[in-house]
Amino acid sequence: MALSPGDREKTGSLPGSPVEQQPTRAERDKADRESQLKRVEYEKMETWLDGHPAFAHDYFARKATRSMIDGWYIARAVSQSTKPPVAESPHSPNSSSGSNTPVRKVSASEFEVQGTGGSLGRMVQTVDGSPSFLGTPSYLLNQGKSSPTRSRKSLNELKQLDDRAVLIELVKDIANELELSTLCHKILQNVLILTKADRGSLFLVRGKGTEKCCLATKLFDVTIQSTVEQAREEIRVPWRKGIVGYVAETGETVNIANAYEDPRFNCEIDLQTGYKTRSMLSMPIKEPGGEVLGVAQVINKIGSKDQHEAFNESDEKVFAQYLQFCGIGINNARLYERATLEIRRNQVLLELAKTLFEEQSTLSSIVRRIMELLLSLLRCERCSILMVDESSKSIFSQVFELEQADLENKGPHNGNGNGCRFPIHIGITGYVATTGETLNISDAYKDPRFDPKVDSETGFRTHEMLCMPIKNASGAIQGVSLLVNKLDGSAFNKNDEDMFEAFAIFCGMGIHNTKMYEKVCRAVAMQRVALETLSYHATAPQEEAQRIKKLVVPTSNELGLLKFSFSELRMTEDETLLAAIRMFLDLDLLNKFRINYETMCRWLLSVRKNYRNVTYHNWRHAFTVAQTMFAIIKSGGMKNVLTDLEVMTLMVACLSHDLDHRGTNNNFQVMIESPLAQLYSTSTMEHHHFDQCIMILNSKGNEIFMNLQPDDYAHAIRLLEHAILSTDLALYFKTRGEFFQLVEEQKCDWSEEDQRELLRGMLMTACDISAISKPWEVQKQIANLVFGEFFEQGDLERQQLNKVPDDMMNREKHHLLPKMQVGFVDAICLPCYESLTRVNDQMKPLLEMCQMNRNNWQELAKSSIEELVEEKKERIKVSAEEKDIDESETTSLSSSSTSSTPGGVQLRKK
Repeated sequence: MALSPGDREKTGSLPGSPVEQQPTRAERDKADRESQLKRVEYEKMETWLDGHPAFAHDYFARKATRSMIDGWYIARAVSQSTKPPVAESPHSPNSSSGSNTPVRKVSASEFEVQGTGGSLGRMVQTVDGSPSFLGTPSYLLNQGKSSPTRSRKSLNELKQLDDRAVLIELVKDIANELELSTLCHKILQNVLILTKADRGSLFLVRGKGTEKCCLATKLFDVTIQSTVEQAREEIRVPWRKGIVGYVAETGETVNIANAYEDPRFNCEIDLQTGYKTRSMLSMPIKEPGGEVLGVAQVINKIGSKDQHEAFNESDEKVFAQYLQFCGIGINNARLYERATLEIRRNQVLLELAKTLFEEQSTLSSIVRRIMELLLSLLRCERCSILMVDESSKSIFSQVFELEQADLENKGPHNGNGNGCRFPIHIGITGYVATTGETLNISDAYKDPRFDPKVDSETGFRTHEMLCMPIKNASGAIQGVSLLVNKLDGSAFNKNDEDMFEAFAIFCGMGIHNTKMYEKVCRAVAMQRVALETLSYHATAPQEEAQRIKKLVVPTSNELGLLKFSFSELRMTEDETLLAAIRMFLDLDLLNKFRINYETMCRWLLSVRKNYRNVTYHNWRHAFTVAQTMFAIIKSGGMKNVLTDLEVMTLMVACLSHDLDHRGTNNNFQVMIESPLAQLYSTSTMEHHHFDQCIMILNSKGNEIFMNLQPDDYAHAIRLLEHAILSTDLALYFKTRGEFFQLVEEQKCDWSEEDQRELLRGMLMTACDISAISKPWEVQKQIANLVFGEFFEQGDLERQQLNKVPDDMMNREKHHLLPKMQVGFVDAICLPCYESLTRVNDQMKPLLEMCQMNRNNWQELAKSSIEELVEEKKERIKVSAEEKDIDESETTSLSSSSTSSTPGGVQLRKK
């Protein structure tokens, strides 16, 4: 492209020469006018866009390039960092909390360095042996602003320059370009100009050092007319494959006159596009240190008579010279990209830290938030967090799971955690929890630690897995986080591991702090419960025990304790205590377990004292439950089935199963957010009853378990806890199906501890509801007491919660009592007694009396309905008669008023 001397005289001095022609004053004035007109036009355009935000948003979404978006982020970050901090009121609409903190939906793949396919480096550095985010950076970030991108001269202008000037001009074209895709596109087009090629491609190496895996490009078959926005989907070439792979591996130039004669050439792309590749020139792009960054390739020499002309030595020379500058430009663009992504990554971590530390209310809420952020950040299908049990350190105590679909539809999920417990050493999660190592598995089915049964049971297909420990500040493993299946189907890479590692540290601190907060809340709740209990109750005095000790204890026959129809309604308080003593004496428990008689008396007095004076769930109810258990053991055929220790614990459990009952149920405790509800999340009152039972048993002078052997004592406490918790009807409904099936299929084997546990739980329920098996007159009185307590709770719900109570608690629905009793018998009582009768026919009186009372309640329910119908008819009749009287009085008054009023003005009755 050398210019003749005549041409150079016509064009004047070249740009960049020492002597340049200066513009005249007229030219400067004209330029100023044009600039002012453009400024006015731009202001009008900006005003119009401000008034049409929908159009502006749509245009930006369709037309914005990567460099525009990055520029927006940087400009916004700079503008926000220069603003002075403004204090916000916690009630300000702009103030945020953990529940409404906006988190940008960002994928970890956005932080991959496109030029190498690697990560930005480890986010967590080791400083003085401790993990830290404040490590020494591996490169220096250029803080200065780059110069604005200059426009490249047109082809006609370039033709007027010599070869050296053209090369310099094309180097200037890429010198200040820092956006990698735009830079590579410019490099390709400039190479096409230098070599007079028809089209070209530029591949960048993915990976670094020994981790190089492939060459990738979005700029394939670029022509001099194409734009960077026309970039196609990314194409990847395996390492060492094809001509491009050969050049990248060896660093050599490949110049082929006929591509089809070279065995390394792949003609599939020509077949797909219909384009005929003839000549080809491929050269490596190297960084200043000599490492290959990528490969530039031009195809088909143009502008010659011979269509099969190959690229010559002159083309190779100018190509190589230009690529030396291109290697520097690509290296700078990569550094700029890394710096930009590092800034964005730090912003994500700051948002993450803010969100997690604002959400420290409960463990389930913060773990749910962590899983939401993990799914969004690392773009995977499923996330699980398994918490290690703090006490044993050998099992997982809670499992939280969340799927990608749960982020959108908020449907049913396991974000609140399962209380299942299983050993810590099993499977992939167990390996991570025990070793503290991170596992990145690209194919789960090829890993021997993976159990395929999990997929076969759930129907879910596991492919890739990334598992990492969650540690607290001291380095102790709190749990394990597991990610499954990236949404794009690829394996988890090093960049994902780095993001996950930093994320796990924040999560570990957040979970640890939340646990500490929950422990403090539980301690406060326990303190409040203890103070409340101690202020109301006290252990029975020794003098009272000595008084009871001196009284004569009647026999079981005299008291009628062996009958299922027994009733305590006419007994005095002392008589109930003596009857309780008689039951323990007849069961020979004092001799078998070496219980001091005075200690027994004092324990019974303390138990009675710790029952509140509520309408139904009081000491008399507990005594009745214990009498039913005594009758089942002595008269119901269970004496030969139960061991002595089981008999002892069941009797103690019956007398203690409602200790410190407040006359309200579990649901009420939850609704008013009582300290008990904070302390026990399930079976609230039953757990409290058990704790009160243990407190009394451990009180001085009440230790009836004192002489048990250590193993027997531990076993007795376990039996006692299960028996008291079994009185929660919610647990009865969970376990009764298994018990009913065993009895129905006659597969009962009382040597199996699991079956014995089911039996003990069913016996406790049968005794707790035994009021339904008493004689009819007794049953009616007890039912009135039960519903009286229910109605009192309903009154409290109206007063404290301002809500209409359920029918069972609603005093205004007292007429439905018979109907509700029938439903209670059908749903709970009859199935329980029918199953126990199949266990032993001697318990049949319970079933027969229950059926008789059910029929009586059914008759009352029918009578109540008929009375209601008649009462309603009577009200309608009375209402109609009152209406007729009122209308006749109105007519009479109107006629008399009309006749006596001057002018005929009618008076109306007010």
